[in-house]
Amino acid sequence: MKPDAAPYAGWPAFAPKGWLANPHVQSLMTSGPWRKRAVRRQAREFLSRSEPEVIRASDGTRLLGYRNRPRQGEVMRRDALVILLHGWEGSVDSNYMLASAVALDAAGFDTFRLNFRDHGESHHLNEGLFHSCLLTEVVDAVGQLRQNYGDRPVFLAGFSLGGNFALRVARNAPEHGFELNRAVAVSPVIRPRHVLDALEEGLAVYHYYFVYKWRRSLRIKQALYPEKYRLEEWFRIRDLREQTRWLVENLTRFPDLDSYLEGYSIAGDYLVGLQTPSLLVSAIDDPIIPVSDIQALPDIPALDVELLERGGHCGFIETWSMESWIEKRLIGELCQHLKT
Repeated sequence: MKPDAAPYAGWPAFAPKGWLANPHVQSLMTSGPWRKRAVRRQAREFLSRSEPEVIRASDGTRLLGYRNRPRQGEVMRRDALVILLHGWEGSVDSNYMLASAVALDAAGFDTFRLNFRDHGESHHLNEGLFHSCLLTEVVDAVGQLRQNYGDRPVFLAGFSLGGNFALRVARNAPEHGFELNRAVAVSPVIRPRHVLDALEEGLAVYHYYFVYKWRRSLRIKQALYPEKYRLEEWFRIRDLREQTRWLVENLTRFPDLDSYLEGYSIAGDYLVGLQTPSLLVSAIDDPIIPVSDIQALPDIPALDVELLERGGHCGFIETWSMESWIEKRLIGELCQHLKT
């Protein structure tokens, strides 16, 4: 694969200065409390218009999402829908999700922010636990949103694990009887075992962050279904790899950790045959997603790859006022594909 590192012609290149050029500053700020305050302030009116909606997949799984339509008369309505997918242990209210949805709303797009199972305030909707190989229920949910939107354009955008899901959904959409106009994956997980390696070998704060959020999530699940989930032994484990191994071996049908991690990998030839026009945007300095995984992808005609020198993991923060380049890039990309 020969990724295109050149900036998109419709927008200025992402060129952070000073401490903002540091990948860890980018990665930590994007989900941090400073940005949360700024995003929540900007999203206050948008959230007041959000309409909750539960989508029931073909197997009975229920997924919670939130729909928004631009306010009539205030912006030019694009008559196009953008479905947004969050990362692992994120939610529809993650900073990058809200910031993107608010920007898309202001640009005239309808948006639907979809929670994966057991993310956000949805633990009660399904007895079964979330894991990253549960693709069919997400494909079903996206397919229903696509079909309910008729002939109008529908786009899919995901971040981190959500980017991984976005590309898997795009790959499988034709087999499930629907098409998407464009899929965009920002900092997507390519080979999960390499991400696990990076979390163990990198700054301890990343490992701590995901362990903390996962433990909080499973405490909620255990409280809701105490007879089904007796996780006392799991809670005594402090290592992310061993926590994952324990859950895989005790609560899934996968025989071992490696089988599970390869079960949601999009490395190798997984994306060969991709028909949905797709874009992958990531940063070379991402401390969680090894750039070598992206560079090792085969040449896929339907997939455009854009690697930036800077940006960290799902960061792309331009200024200390928490403005992000990725929302502009996303809007520019989707507007371009409205014309084709």
